[in-house]
Amino acid sequence: MRISYDINSNVKSSELAALFKNSGIRRPTNMGRIGKMITNSNLIISARKNGKLVGILRALSDFSYACYVSDLAVDRKYQDKGIGKELVKLVRKALGGNVMILLLSSKEADAFYPHVGFEKAENAWRLPRKK
Repeated sequence: MRISYDINSNVKSSELAALFKNSGIRRPTNMGRIGKMITNSNLIISARKNGKLVGILRALSDFSYACYVSDLAVDRKYQDKGIGKELVKLVRKALGGNVMILLLSSKEADAFYPHVGFEKAENAWRLPRKK
C-alpha cells in the first residue's frame, strides 16, 4: 500500500471533517471552525492514499522547546498499517530532538502512544473549552 506524506500541504476543511468522521475522533463538525483549526496550525503532516486524506497530524510548535499535537487521526480503514507511527516519526524529524511533544489522548488511543515512544505524563492541567 503506497501512502504519500506531506508537511504543510493544503488540507481542505471538508476532507479533514470526513477524516475526523471516518477515524472516530471526536472533533467539531462546523466547517468554519475546522477551517480555523487548519489555518492556525503551524505544523500539519498529512497522509494520502491516491489523493484521499487518510491520516493527519496537526500541531502547534515553537520549534525550539515544545510542540502540542492537537490531532492525530487515521481513517479506520487504514488503521494498524503504520500510518500513525509514520506521522509521529515525521513530526519528530521536523521538530528535531530538543522539542518535547505533548498531546491529549482518548481512552481508545491510549495503548497506541507507548508503542511510538510517548511516556505518560501525570502533571498536566487544562482549562476546558465552553463548547
